[in-house]
Order: sequence, then C-alpha cells, then structure tokens
Amino acid sequence: MVRPYAMKGQKRKKREERYDKEEDEVEEQSLERAKKPLVAETKTETEMPTKTSGKEEEKDDEEEELEEQAHVMVGIPITPSDSKTKKPGVTFVLERASLEVAKVGKSYQILNSDDHANFLRKNNKNPADYRPDIVYQALLSILDSPVNKAGRLRAVYVKTDKGVLFEVKPHVRIPRTYKRFSGIMLQLLQKLSISAVGKREKLLRVIKNPVTQYLPVNSRKIGFSYSSEKLVKMNKYVAAVSDDVDLVFVVGAMAHGKIDCDYIDDFIAISGYPLSAAWCISRICEALADKWDVL
Repeated sequence: MVRPYAMKGQKRKKREERYDKEEDEVEEQSLERAKKPLVAETKTETEMPTKTSGKEEEKDDEEEELEEQAHVMVGIPITPSDSKTKKPGVTFVLERASLEVAKVGKSYQILNSDDHANFLRKNNKNPADYRPDIVYQALLSILDSPVNKAGRLRAVYVKTDKGVLFEVKPHVRIPRTYKRFSGIMLQLLQKLSISAVGKREKLLRVIKNPVTQYLPVNSRKIGFSYSSEKLVKMNKYVAAVSDDVDLVFVVGAMAHGKIDCDYIDDFIAISGYPLSAAWCISRICEALADKWDVL
C-alpha cells in the first residue's frame, strides 16, 4: 500500500515543477515584453501557451474593434441589389421626421404619441406631433420597392424635426417590427452610426447639414405637398423628365404641416386628397418602375 502513494507523490512533484517552469517562463516573457516596443508586444502575446492569455487577448481585440468600428446593431443585415448599374437613379429626402430622444423614467426612448402621451402633455407638448411610425413606414416603402432592388436607389436622407440629418444606405434591411426600428433609431442618434453585422461599412450614419452637398449635381429636386396648386399625374410627370437626369424627391415625414425647403426646383401634388408619406412614395416608385421598365 506504500508504493502507490509514493508514486502519486512523485507525480505531484513533477506537475508542480512543470507548473513552476511555466510560471517562470511567463514572468520572463513579461519582462522581455516590457523592454520591447508595442509592435513586438503583440507578437509575444500571441505566442503565449497559457489559456488565460488567449482570453485576455480576445478581450483586448474586442475593445479595440469597438473603438475603431461603429456600433454594430444585430438585425441590420445587407440585402442584395443590383448596385453596379450606372444608369440614372433616384434619391429620397424625408423632411421633418419625428425622431426625438428623451429620458422617460430611467431609460432613454424615442418619443411617440401612443406610449408617451402623458409624458408629452406634462411637458406642454402635443402628442399628435410625435409620430416616428411615419418615418418607419416611409423607409419600408422605399427600401422594399423594386426600384431599390434594381439598383436605381442612390441614397435616402432623413432630417429630423430638430435638424439632425442622417443617411440610410440603399442595401439596409429595416426591421419588420416598429419596436426594433425604434431601438435602432435610438442607438443611431446616440452612437451617431450603425454598421453592418461583422463589417465596417456604416449603413446608417449621422452627417452634417445641409443635405444639398450630398445630392447629385445633375439632378431635378421635386417636393410634394397636398397644398400645391400644380396637380399632376405621376406617371406622365416622371416620363417627361430626361433620362440623363437624376431625380431627387423630397417628402414630408410628419403628421401635419408642410415642408419648407429652399433647394426644391418644383413643388407638385400627385392627388386631390391628402396622402400619407408611405402612399406618396409608393406612387413615386411605381411611376419610376414604369419609366425604367423595372418589373
């Protein structure tokens, strides 16, 4: 019975000796790294054999990626489109969008008339003016249209009622539920940009005003309002525009009121009845699809 215990004791000594050797090697490597420049330090960390060094390495890499890259929002994938086309395209500008951030209780939220009616009344604000769902429906109409899938959509610019301007790339896939969309808008206004999943490309980003510096040079800028005296049929109006000219459509994304932009070339109405922003955009996209033979 004595012999097995002696063998176990020898094994433990061997393990302790090996562990001590590994600790000595780690201490020696750490002293050498302290004397070497930062470039050499990254190489020695990758060569360390211990498991704890690998975990620390991954944490450092994640922190560096978070600092270098924009905030990555899960649920913002990239949709395929024929973006390589060099044919004339269309750009949408959504003006006066209701996207205002406020601290309600212990958290920051995008204000809306359904969930924050009491909060808005206490702050002497009209709940009917806070309609972020209008922007949500308008973006869905633009990004889900065949015109966008055919690669004819150049960009989408959204300007909030507070004057914040941000860009939405054409290949963004907007979430299907308003709750997730509201969370994305909240993070966009706080982080100033949201990148694609696993990539550095910024799909949504806050940019500097004015929006005119981002619009195509050879373009016709068209505004929409029910109060305009120029009532036109959208199909005929778009067909009359030259094929060499890019089109810029400016649509109001608010519940009430009228857009007031000094850069618009023409101000038209496409119906004798007031239309929502989403329905107005759907008529525009249908007319463009007929003009460019997009099925």
